[in-house]
Amino acid sequence: MKTLLLSFGLGLIAVSGTWYLKAVASDKGNPGKMLESVSVTPMTVKILEEGSLEIKFTIRITGQCREMTTVLKKTNELGKYTSQKGKCVIHIIKSSVEGIFFCEGQLHGQQIQTANLVGRDPEISQEVLKNFKKFTEARGLNSENIFIPKQRGSNPTCPVGVIPASAGIPAQGR
Repeated sequence: MKTLLLSFGLGLIAVSGTWYLKAVASDKGNPGKMLESVSVTPMTVKILEEGSLEIKFTIRITGQCREMTTVLKKTNELGKYTSQKGKCVIHIIKSSVEGIFFCEGQLHGQQIQTANLVGRDPEISQEVLKNFKKFTEARGLNSENIFIPKQRGSNPTCPVGVIPASAGIPAQGR
């Protein structure tokens, strides 16, 4: 789940603050089929002292909310970060309003590539979506597999409370 959803960001100075996950693409099929009951809150991105990025958000899966936090560790290469103990390499492609987190890594022992479109507001224009499709195709991802998650407010109601991400996410979703 983290590999699919936590590979996002934008340049070092303008990156901190609130971002919305607008679209997700994967080379392992349509993430929407696995995530159809998923909704996300805006992400909070914080720049850490050493230039790494801390990303927090809440995801709602089948009626349960889970707080998600990850740290993208800065590398010596501009716009390149790692996460999940180096198992995932994230390239941040930025613009003034939107950005793409492109992740190459491992999920359950298999190689996976994902692209996550993020922006400062939850709306996604047709022009931005068209450019995201071109980007995914250029990276070898099937643009037909783009998933647009449901947006939730910053304080989603959770009938059973917020559960830490490590507590019981189904194996196929982690």
